[in-house]
Amino acid sequence: MSDPWDGPAGQATRRRDRRVPGQRAPEPGAAHAEAAPSEARPQGGRAAAREAARSRGGKRARRGRARPVPRARRVLKIAAISLSTLIVVTAGAGWWFYDHLNGNIHSLSLDGKGGTEKPDAFGRTPINILVMGSDGRTNAADCKLGGGCSKTGVQTGSNADVEMVVHISADRSNATVMSIPRDTMTQVPGCKNPENGQSTPGYFGQINSALQYGPACQVETVHQLTGITIDHFVKLDFSGVVKMSDAVGGVPVCVSDNVYDTYSHLKLSKGTHTLKGVAALEFVRSRHGFGDGSDLGRTISQHIFLSSMIRKFKSAGTLTDPGAVYDLADAATKALTVDDGLDTVKKLIGLASDVNKVPTKRMTFTTMQTAADPANDNRVVVGPGAKTLFATIAGDQSLTTGSGGKSAAASATKKATTPSVPAAQIAVTVENGTAVTGRASAIATALTDQGFSSGTTTANAPSPSATTTLTYGDGQKGEAQTVAKALGLSGSHLKQGTGTGLTLVIGGDWASGTTFPGGSTGTADTKTAVSNAHASTADQAKACAKVSPYKTVTLNGIAMTPSEAYAEARNKPDSDS
Repeated sequence: MSDPWDGPAGQATRRRDRRVPGQRAPEPGAAHAEAAPSEARPQGGRAAAREAARSRGGKRARRGRARPVPRARRVLKIAAISLSTLIVVTAGAGWWFYDHLNGNIHSLSLDGKGGTEKPDAFGRTPINILVMGSDGRTNAADCKLGGGCSKTGVQTGSNADVEMVVHISADRSNATVMSIPRDTMTQVPGCKNPENGQSTPGYFGQINSALQYGPACQVETVHQLTGITIDHFVKLDFSGVVKMSDAVGGVPVCVSDNVYDTYSHLKLSKGTHTLKGVAALEFVRSRHGFGDGSDLGRTISQHIFLSSMIRKFKSAGTLTDPGAVYDLADAATKALTVDDGLDTVKKLIGLASDVNKVPTKRMTFTTMQTAADPANDNRVVVGPGAKTLFATIAGDQSLTTGSGGKSAAASATKKATTPSVPAAQIAVTVENGTAVTGRASAIATALTDQGFSSGTTTANAPSPSATTTLTYGDGQKGEAQTVAKALGLSGSHLKQGTGTGLTLVIGGDWASGTTFPGGSTGTADTKTAVSNAHASTADQAKACAKVSPYKTVTLNGIAMTPSEAYAEARNKPDSDS
């Protein structure tokens, strides 16, 4: 049976004024009388259905004829459905993308090896990250890029040939990047690699070798050497450098002369080049092409490369291009191994945001000061001034002012309290006036670690002393104030003598520690911190890597300079060709 509401579209079925078969006609004069229940309407069957239809139709007729649905409304309805579908699909794609990136990330635990950062007076904490460049040939791709696998095959261990402590200040206004040369000799603590079970009870050796026992071991080694809290680590291998430089669209760098490093295979003509892929890797790996041909020269060229990459990240065309952002995020998450504090895309984005807040003119790149290792000419040890550089980072001090210049506060303090003689030229005779063995030696070491002259000597005081005094000769008050500031001594401990030089007598009031009890060393001297540290800022776009003038490479068995090698290797294409 057909639906009782069937009819032309948009119309209600009208009630017809006719008698239903079998219905009794009303008596004359009874038109307004209430019908008896049995006579009001049919009780069932088709008649009941028709009566119900007429009844509904009558109600609709009283409301008026329904209007057709406007075309615009139908279009809006279709658009809404389409938009909803698009949102669902886009959200699904976004979730897939987010999940995909998270799946790329490889993370390991630090297990508290880097220490615990202390918040400032406002509850903010700085961020310290150890960035490691691994020399590992742990897969076929890295073997091809790094070479050296022809005899050994794919290797299992790796060294941290690049080590940089990246410090982002608590207020996110400045940052310092300090490179630690890979040839630095230091004490490696007892460690166990959780990935392969390799362990060591600890040893004195090259700092980059700690990575063989896992990233956490490398972090602990750097923390132990510098006293700087390390919150996170980021490890990058050969293929990672290639992926990152490709994702950012290449990194512009400048070289001061023609250069051909026959070891890293970097070959570039004098001037500026945009390096991608393997060419970028050759540049950051080059040890023999720049500076004195050692790892020290390499750290400087790496700073130039990273400064340029940071400027590229901050440029409008990189982070506003969705395609570039995707490529960069995909490459970064595939290229990096991080600690579990950076093991999600959200955390990495947060870190990138913190870095992005720092202006390039307030990002300072430095290299830890070194001295020749007395036991090995090819190795180095921590040099004068390094401990002061460590202290500026650990103390969350900026090496630049708001304008990007040297710290105004440090400069003012230097002028007010010290002469033009640098700390490295100030020698102190330290005498032990206590009953504690080794006190003079401990304080003397603390001074030389802060950059004071290696001519600092130790002795026993002529007689026991209850109080600590620093005696200075005529015209040497400024030098004495510098020493006092470094050790936390107040002005009451200083006195002028009749002789020459500086003599510090350690009294019974200073039986332990290298800072006087209750004293304060104040802020570290930033001029000493950057002295011989090859400091530069990330906004120096015109900086060029200085090609080595020494015969640091060989070609066809002949030693020559990188520029001479470039001229001889006419048939070899340039790295960026």
